[in-house]
Amino acid sequence: MGIWLNQSSIDGFILLGIFSHRQTDLVLFSMVMVVFIVALCGNILLIFLIYKDPRLHTPMYFFLRQLSLMDLMLVSDIVPKMAVNFLLGRKSISFVGCGIQIGFFVSLVGSEGLLLGLMAYDRYIAITHPLHYSILMSQRVCLQIAGSSWTFGIIDGMIQMVAAMSLPYCGSRNVDHFFCEVPALLKLTCTDTSIFDTLLFACCVFMLLLPFSIILASYACILKAVLHMHSAQARKKALATCSSHLTTVSLFYGAAMFIYLRPRHYRAPSHDKVVSIFYTVLTPMLNPLIYSLRNREVMGALRKGLGLCKICSQH
Repeated sequence: MGIWLNQSSIDGFILLGIFSHRQTDLVLFSMVMVVFIVALCGNILLIFLIYKDPRLHTPMYFFLRQLSLMDLMLVSDIVPKMAVNFLLGRKSISFVGCGIQIGFFVSLVGSEGLLLGLMAYDRYIAITHPLHYSILMSQRVCLQIAGSSWTFGIIDGMIQMVAAMSLPYCGSRNVDHFFCEVPALLKLTCTDTSIFDTLLFACCVFMLLLPFSIILASYACILKAVLHMHSAQARKKALATCSSHLTTVSLFYGAAMFIYLRPRHYRAPSHDKVVSIFYTVLTPMLNPLIYSLRNREVMGALRKGLGLCKICSQH
């Protein structure tokens, strides 16, 4: 902690960002802001619908509400600072601000990864043990799953934040990224980071590969169960209940593993920035769309809400 206090007394970092003020970059920045606003509105609306509609008070939608909350916090952690720096023509971020951004970012990404893994277990129980689903996925179990996801994510975030902010930084303070991400910061240290690299890899293995293994195991069992179903309609219904989750998993884990599980000498800042935009802004926007447009219950709750709003406006 002493090292952190000494570091925080000096200048922070310069975020080089991903946009300049050229015409094409202004268009790209506008597109990112539109995606950001859609992500905010989509996740807030989904949280509200699940909270208000009794038909959506089931384990799957409870987890979906937690996922939307994580996505909402994730885009709010990254995009506003990037937008303010771009609009005001500045690129600085304080040392403490950088640490806080790392803590929130890693905690939320870790929590979301674990939650997606455990949501696969929920789908496995729903398809293979439908008669015992309400018992096996009781409210207590759901709270334990959500609580463990948040807890391990926060622990991971705290470990990486304290470790990254305790390293000595010297020379250039230019972070070749649009937010404080640990791999980009490590390039600015003036000490051997091999131990930290090992710690970072171990955290990523636990927070990404462990839940991903749960996903693979769950869907292997689901596939086996589906293949043994005699009714084509039952097979179609079972696969439909998993399609939204599989789409979200593919988007999230594809981007996260590309960033964190590659060897360091294969990393390129330009590639990392583009992929980071994908899973810090684009994926949080797509998740509520994936789960709402392909889900009759959510669309029904939305139509019911719009109907009530229309009646209220007429009176």
